[in-house]
Amino acid sequence: MPGTKKIQVHPINNKADLEKAFAIRTTVFVDEQNCPPHLERENEEVSHHFLATIDDVPAGASRWRQTDKGIKLERFAVLKEYRGAGVGQELVKAVLADLPTDAEHVYLHAQTPAVSLYERFGFVKVGDEFEEAGIWHFKMMRK
Repeated sequence: MPGTKKIQVHPINNKADLEKAFAIRTTVFVDEQNCPPHLERENEEVSHHFLATIDDVPAGASRWRQTDKGIKLERFAVLKEYRGAGVGQELVKAVLADLPTDAEHVYLHAQTPAVSLYERFGFVKVGDEFEEAGIWHFKMMRK
């Protein structure tokens, strides 16, 4: 069908794709949301990174990592021009599919406007809204 955009998400296994993911995250978190750069670039070496493309053009990024509290999904970022195209949903699907089969405690800190996205994948809010890096969030756990 003409005009259909092809979204693909893949685990990152090379430096070039990792740099594309970092560029997306910098644009979204640092430039748009004024997140301090040093907070945005933590725990990179222990994370499993993903890059989303639309028609082979970088559009979004995410990652997951093991913490002392379980598996944390993080850094879901979609460039402004690709928001609303389903990139965020595809990133969540890919990350969840990549988790160990025995993953029990899967959680994330969702920016408040993104809560409904994660609810579609079985996440529920736990506790009160809180501020992290100047942005309002809810802790969410996968049930």
